[in-house]
Amino acid sequence: MTLNQGAAGEAETEDPVETGLLLEERRRRICDLLRAYGRVTVLDLSRRFSTSAVTVRLDLDALEQAGALTRTRGGALARRENDDLPIVIKQTLHHAEKIRIARAAAALIRDGETIILDSGTTTAEIARQIRTLKLKALNVITNALNIAMLLADVPGVQLIMPGGLLRRNSNSLSGYIAEGAIGSLRADRLFLGVDGLDPQIGLMTPHVAEAQLNAKMIGISQQIVAVADSSKLMRRNVSVIATVDQLHMLITDSAARADVVEELRRRGVDVRLV
Repeated sequence: MTLNQGAAGEAETEDPVETGLLLEERRRRICDLLRAYGRVTVLDLSRRFSTSAVTVRLDLDALEQAGALTRTRGGALARRENDDLPIVIKQTLHHAEKIRIARAAAALIRDGETIILDSGTTTAEIARQIRTLKLKALNVITNALNIAMLLADVPGVQLIMPGGLLRRNSNSLSGYIAEGAIGSLRADRLFLGVDGLDPQIGLMTPHVAEAQLNAKMIGISQQIVAVADSSKLMRRNVSVIATVDQLHMLITDSAARADVVEELRRRGVDVRLV
């Protein structure tokens, strides 16, 4: 079985068309292809199975709900625990949900505040929302280069960057230099993007250095607001940033599991579904 890269970057195979498969068989074959190649596209799968793009999208959506893959624009990626996907891939995942979350988060921001925007694709969407706000003055502390660039030309926004070591996959700065700089600052509100959130364990990330910096951010902030789409709930990672007892608010999308939302609210977290 071979895999070619098309002119537009679409993954296409040279395999014979697999027609007449039942729904479960087709979805099982999609999982097989993901294990073999790491990614699939709607175009390739619709050709392979001689079915419509709409049917393939339904298959991919169902498999994502089952935790078998991660949806992207135009296809899907194999899901592995603690995958460190490049930011250009992450920003395509659950994009509509992230925009809704960012709008709700930006609505909390008030003139004259000092906020922290942690690195992440959802916090980058908050930065885009800030560009549309009519604010006279706002201090923004961020450890993310892409977020800094989004806000660099916004009138009234004063940017504060802590420095540190660059992790290119996420455009983020961390390490002892960043931790030292953050420790001397104070903020009204932290918008924290997380890779995993479990009510019993807490807020998590795959990166130890970033977890340590996030903990410092929590320590200097009056209000802690986690921003995470529902795919992050009950996902676990190696580094615990904080327990949910330290979290004031979670903004997530309406597909969040009801039992997880109920448990977080029972623990005193203001959960807002958008």
